[in-house]
Amino acid sequence: MVFLMRRQEPRSRFQDLDSVTINVAVITDDGDQIAAGSEGTIVGIWRGGAAYEVEFAEPPGALATIDPGDLTLVARAPI
Repeated sequence: MVFLMRRQEPRSRFQDLDSVTINVAVITDDGDQIAAGSEGTIVGIWRGGAAYEVEFAEPPGALATIDPGDLTLVARAPI
C-alpha cells in the first residue's frame, strides 16, 4: 500500500487586486522610493503569500516585492 503525502501550501493573506497600504518605505524594482503609507494594488502573490508584488500609481507602473507583515488591507478586490 502506498500513501501520497502532499504538502499543503499556505493560504495567502491577500488576493490579487486587493488595495493595500505599505507600513514601511520600500524601494521599487526600478530603484524609486515609495513612502510608508502609500497605497497600491496586489498584482502578484509569491509562494502562497510569502511575499506580494504591489503596483503603485506614482511613479507610473512602479512595482515592489513586499513582505506580508509590511502590508495593511484597505479593500478587497471586487469579485
